[in-house]
Amino acid sequence: MKETIRKQLDQLHARGAHYVDARWYPQEDSNFLFMWNGNLKENSASSQSGLGVRVLYNGAWGFSASSDLANPDAIFDKAFDNARIASERVTFPIRLAEKEAITDSFTSPNRIDPFTVGLDDKVAFLKKMDDALNQPGVVQRISMLEFVRKQIIFMDTEGSEIEKNIIEVFPSIRVMGIDKDGGMQRRTYLPGRTAPTRGWESLDDGDFLTNADRLVSELNQLLVADDAPNGKMSVILLNGIMFLQVHETIGHPLELDRILGYELSFAGGSFVRLEDFGSLRYGSEKLTARANALVPNSPGSFGFDDDGVPAQDNLLIDKGILVGAITGRQMVEEANAKARRQIFDGSSGANRATSFYRVPIERMTNINIDPGNDGTLEDIIANTEYGLVLDGDKSWSIGSNREQFHFACDIGWLVENGKKKQVVKNPTYRGETLPFYNSLSAVGDESTWQVHFVDNCGKGAPNQVMQLGHGVPVCRFDNVQVGE
Repeated sequence: MKETIRKQLDQLHARGAHYVDARWYPQEDSNFLFMWNGNLKENSASSQSGLGVRVLYNGAWGFSASSDLANPDAIFDKAFDNARIASERVTFPIRLAEKEAITDSFTSPNRIDPFTVGLDDKVAFLKKMDDALNQPGVVQRISMLEFVRKQIIFMDTEGSEIEKNIIEVFPSIRVMGIDKDGGMQRRTYLPGRTAPTRGWESLDDGDFLTNADRLVSELNQLLVADDAPNGKMSVILLNGIMFLQVHETIGHPLELDRILGYELSFAGGSFVRLEDFGSLRYGSEKLTARANALVPNSPGSFGFDDDGVPAQDNLLIDKGILVGAITGRQMVEEANAKARRQIFDGSSGANRATSFYRVPIERMTNINIDPGNDGTLEDIIANTEYGLVLDGDKSWSIGSNREQFHFACDIGWLVENGKKKQVVKNPTYRGETLPFYNSLSAVGDESTWQVHFVDNCGKGAPNQVMQLGHGVPVCRFDNVQVGE
């Protein structure tokens, strides 16, 4: 297959294509297990393979893909024809930022391939979690395991040949119960990752058992708790909600294709403008954010993107000032041309496709917040006069340009005069993105920093689901509207 791909790349280049690349997936596997109240409700597995080809011809893209590899030449010919026809209607000729020709490989760090682990062992793990959750007050309990394995061969007319072998593991547990007012309450645990591994061995049953007891304890406190207060106050966001705050109001609005208007018809745009880079105060001086695709243990780290650009640690917000975006080779050239200045020096290596049958688009890598100097969670609480500690992503609503947001959390704890008090239920908070981040008054140290996974980020038309991560510390924001 590699010989066929290389031959077709050369032939299309000789026919006038400016650039051609191919992504061959020899194998892509997934496995999902779902246990509900001790019963295995789902054990699904899928496998696919195929080839996707992009052709750039006279400033326009053409794409074709197929899982039928009996005639791969036809896939290349179709992509070339699509590009040729599209070039007759192009209004802004596509250019690609320069990159190096690379011959290399990437393998995600793992010791045990979960697809070599038997079904009995997987079910036994779920049953162990379920038994730990089966305690008084719990009326619904859920344990889930999801596994992904991909082999990807990337080749292009610029001389690159890259092989990626990626394994991901996504576990979670959840408990639910009925509170004193007849409402449903829940607590969920998605493990934060610190160990540099992504295989079956990353499932630490001791960690899950400890957190199972914590979840049940917190659920039972919610069942008898009063509603969270309303008004303006400080909120201390734990990792289980801070990761979603970052995802929706830093990650998505800083995807460059959104900034240029390409997602308006589906996933929305961005309040950020090209003239904002280098000058917009996105947040307080305590806010430093980066797209770091070099974190070893996260699905937002993939070695090389689907343009063949190496993964990078790319600064987005530097002490509150917007300085970078989530970018690929095409959009940086268009942005620089439209801004009539050099905003971006090149791609940040963030162009990815969900599989061989979709075209790469700008996707989040690991959108992280640097840890700060404000101590532990206990230190931040001790320096808070009045507010709430919040955790868990129950629901969310986001402005179409990410200019505003509204989040509901699983649980809250009242804070008064530096002391963590009783649990409160149904906490919500809302705000406008820029004022909210400018109210950032405390950022926890490294002891509070964890990587949280997102396995279902949707974007694009047709929709593409992507996996990534967020490394976040505990953060405090002041004068935030809580409740109505």
